[in-house]
Amino acid sequence: MGEEGGEGGGGGGGEEGGREVEAEIRPLKKGGGERAGAAKGGRLLQRWRTGAFFLSLFLCLSVVFAFSFVIPCPVRPVSQRAWSRAFAAAAAAAAAPYKFLEAKDVDQDRVQDILFAFQASDGIHNSSTNRSCAGEGFPSPCAFITAVSGTNGSTLWEVPVAENLHFMDCSFDYGDSQGCLILGNPASLAALDLETGKTLWRVTPHLGTNSTMLTPLLMIPDIDGDRVPDLLAFAAAGEEVQCGFYSGVSGKEIGSSGRLHLPGRRGHLMQVTKTGAHYVLFYTANALYGYSLKQLYTLVAGSEGHGGTSLKEDPQWYTVIDEATHHVPVLSSGEIHYLMKVPGRSGTDILIVRSATLELLDGQRLGSMWARDGMPPIQREPVLGSFAPDEVDIVVEGTAAPNRKKILIVEGRSGDLKWELELLSGVGTPGPATLPTADHRSLFLFWGNYQPGQNETGSEGASQNLYMFHPSFLNVLLWMNNSTEVILAFKAVLFERSRHACYVLLTGPEHSSSPGLVVLSKRKLKEDMAGGHVIWLNQLAQDTEQNIRDRFLRMRYRSPW
Repeated sequence: MGEEGGEGGGGGGGEEGGREVEAEIRPLKKGGGERAGAAKGGRLLQRWRTGAFFLSLFLCLSVVFAFSFVIPCPVRPVSQRAWSRAFAAAAAAAAAPYKFLEAKDVDQDRVQDILFAFQASDGIHNSSTNRSCAGEGFPSPCAFITAVSGTNGSTLWEVPVAENLHFMDCSFDYGDSQGCLILGNPASLAALDLETGKTLWRVTPHLGTNSTMLTPLLMIPDIDGDRVPDLLAFAAAGEEVQCGFYSGVSGKEIGSSGRLHLPGRRGHLMQVTKTGAHYVLFYTANALYGYSLKQLYTLVAGSEGHGGTSLKEDPQWYTVIDEATHHVPVLSSGEIHYLMKVPGRSGTDILIVRSATLELLDGQRLGSMWARDGMPPIQREPVLGSFAPDEVDIVVEGTAAPNRKKILIVEGRSGDLKWELELLSGVGTPGPATLPTADHRSLFLFWGNYQPGQNETGSEGASQNLYMFHPSFLNVLLWMNNSTEVILAFKAVLFERSRHACYVLLTGPEHSSSPGLVVLSKRKLKEDMAGGHVIWLNQLAQDTEQNIRDRFLRMRYRSPW
């Protein structure tokens, strides 16, 4: 029995053990199924990921294909290297140009265009909108402004603007567009749309009888709340200067006119201090005067003028300018010819140009930074350039002797003389011009006749030569071109951003003389460089002429706009 009991116990245990084994096996089978399902789900997810990757790749390639081949790229305008256009008015080529020449992108093709003005009885023949003086209500002849394409010289638009043109400035921003501001004579103030030439508005300023409008017309911050810059105009009547504020949107007068006592007034400019305060500086032959924009606005609008609340006064200027006389103390003496702004390291400084002296005032403190005496009698307003990298220097033309002139480059930081050259010069020779180069210096262009060591004198009507100078070649002039025509305006222009360096000439009869043919021409600098002649300023030739020309041809430019 013991054995049976033992067998029975063993059998029972075996059966029970079998059930336990079976019970253990089933969970294992179930777990294996879960793992198999998970593996299957993972393979499915991997397939989805692969499909999503290839779908994304397909979409990306489709977009690239569309932009590369299907959607056309913008057509780059093809600019002629040089062009010349003769503009003849209807009445026997009777036209007389003004000495205005501006470069702006009129047709929005990213190439600078040229705007100039002339007086004639009718519009030029090749204008698509041949408009007459009578059609705009002006007596004939009248002043026209013409916009010419920088790519080929074709006429974009042409409009009569005034009986006689006194001032033109095509840097006026109104809203999202640009325009030209026009001062006419008899007194008129107008704004034109830059793209179409359409007259936006025209008004007659009421700045006193027998008064003469003064230039420049000043663009000022918005004071009437329409989010468009407004305008400040001045007119002189004897020893009095009338001032008036005008809306940039409509030309409507804001407030009334005010009066300043400024005997002998010669010119003015606007200066903005670091604190955002706007001041107008007036100069006479021997003195400098300063008025804040807030003071001038209070003068015309009184204490009730709400627009003046946004205008500021600078504490430093307030302490320097005499409260009663508005006189600004300066260091040097002598007759003031010009007042101009010079970009500095920490703001805009002010250059006083006297007959034989330059003085630079700190634009924030109004204190003298330096003064340079002993300059040759200065002929015209200086221009700015960079003799040293990232510096702002001053290019001066002075009279050296009868029919001789000196070109001087003065360092803007110290007033030191950096470079000078003497040239023969005839009557009506154009002033100098500069172009910024990629090495953060400037290319200097000037007209005259280089004949060293000779006592020859220039004469009216003689051929004038165009020379080029760059500070990397201190011993070299490059002769570029010559002209026997009367050059009324000359401008160096980068027609495209950082490229297409050219110069533009406007020739024709003087405005005060008999009318005749007006010619506007563009020449590419590289074309004239290739055929230019190298002139050594001393006998030490440091390279071959061809190498010098090649280095000029490889020169790159940078745009100030």
